[in-house]
Amino acid sequence: MFDWVLPRGLELAHPLWLLLLLPVADWSRLAWRRAQGEAAGVVLNHPALPLAAVGRLSAPSLRWPVALRGLAFALLVLALAQPRQVGDWIKPPPEGRDIVLLIDTSLTMSIRDFRQGDREVERMSVLKDTLSRFIKGRPGDRFGVIVFGSEVATLTPPTFDRAHAIAQLQRIQVGMVGGDTALGDALGMALKQVRTRRLRPAILLVSDGADNNAGTLTPAEALAAAHQAGVAIHALQFGSDPYAAGRAARIDPDPQPDLADLARLTQGQYFSIRNADDATRVIRAIDTLEPTLSRPAQHRQVREWYWAALALAAAALVWARWLAFRRAA
Repeated sequence: MFDWVLPRGLELAHPLWLLLLLPVADWSRLAWRRAQGEAAGVVLNHPALPLAAVGRLSAPSLRWPVALRGLAFALLVLALAQPRQVGDWIKPPPEGRDIVLLIDTSLTMSIRDFRQGDREVERMSVLKDTLSRFIKGRPGDRFGVIVFGSEVATLTPPTFDRAHAIAQLQRIQVGMVGGDTALGDALGMALKQVRTRRLRPAILLVSDGADNNAGTLTPAEALAAAHQAGVAIHALQFGSDPYAAGRAARIDPDPQPDLADLARLTQGQYFSIRNADDATRVIRAIDTLEPTLSRPAQHRQVREWYWAALALAAAALVWARWLAFRRAA
């Protein structure tokens, strides 16, 4: 394929077809001379006309059909050369990764320790707004939404339909799957659904830092599976740990990793979100940690114009045929 750039953004995709203009030009020249000869040889001789009025037929009536046919053949050659207008490069969509939003719906997520303007709002309200903005700004990713409390439920497996993922996110209610925290089972469910593509998958664990107190799989067991699968866990703690202030320290015979440990041991990051500004900062940080893959543009916007040359060629041929028919009549 050969490209010949023309003025005003036009180009010919196959310019070698223009070589056919040489025989077209030769045919037009010979047909023009023949028309001139025919015009010189045609004499008006009618009994009703005096000899003084006898003369030759006007040459343009014979030349016009030849000129129009020559123009039509030239336009057909131009159509074969495929004129087109080339525009900007078409930027392909970015290649993303699988991201599962693992959301704690235990009763502690209803605590009103966030502020929006002059009013106090629930942690869950800020969570929905934050994650909705995160999903909207990540074209190319597959998003899944899983909620956990006493039980674990998948609202949507990883999908490219971001509008659907946001709709499922907005459906979440505090306590919809129980009031406890089955963190280990939730991590196990998320690990089953992510798929490793060119970019490693990630899990956004959103909780308030409460301990695992339900389910059959411990966070330590889920952590080992995540580490083996190469899945990063980014932990977003909304509000403060309800067990951190005003309570005596508890002795746990089987200590489990907290949110910070889950993130650190899977090469993820831990974020503490206490207000709306923190939420915006976290969105930007995760965008940096888990970037999408920008692919180079390989195609450009193209508007084909060969059809215009074909239409003009057809019009010229019809016109030439009409003139020839009129002269014969």
